[in-house]
Amino acid sequence: MMAVEISPRAAIWHELVAGRRSIRRYDATPVAADMIRRILSAGCWAPSGHNRQPWRFAVLEGFEQKDRLARAMGERLRADRGRDGDAAAAVEQDVARSYRRITDAPVVIVIALDMVDMDRYPDERRRKAEYLMAVQSTAMAAQNLLLASHAEGLGACWMCAPLFCQSTVAEALALPPGWEPQALVTLGWPADGGKPVTRKRLDDVIWTAGGGRVPE
Repeated sequence: MMAVEISPRAAIWHELVAGRRSIRRYDATPVAADMIRRILSAGCWAPSGHNRQPWRFAVLEGFEQKDRLARAMGERLRADRGRDGDAAAAVEQDVARSYRRITDAPVVIVIALDMVDMDRYPDERRRKAEYLMAVQSTAMAAQNLLLASHAEGLGACWMCAPLFCQSTVAEALALPPGWEPQALVTLGWPADGGKPVTRKRLDDVIWTAGGGRVPE
């Protein structure tokens, strides 16, 4: 197969994607409101099932909101790990780490989905498929947020902890009815470059019809 030279536009995009890192430490510099709006707008340009756009975003900047969320999530984590019989010292270390990651971030975006505009079916099989469609749509919006943050020069980190305590998050923030927390993204000006990352080889994660391989 004949090789096609990569365009400058494509080269920039691939460099952006490959250069993104999960950043967990930020400096105290505030993030401008117009920058946050651009990042959220990028999230809204994600594809979605039936174009229903089920994503919802709760933006937390004040310490009181972040503190309330982090404490509520920490209490739930402590209770769950306690029932597992985990060592108290290890549990408290995890609770403290989670608290710092949330409260030290200048901005926290809680990502939720709302099924209000999705289709409804009488059978469980299709209801489950519709729900997963909304979950996938919301995740794609979150990926756009992460890439837009990196493009703006900001650091961001995806945290899936809300999946383990959805009602806790919703209650702590008094989210609107129907908003189901899926994840949160911490956001700010990076204090470091993040941890080194590795990725599996492309040939280890693909399959083509007939057992072929993607051309070199």
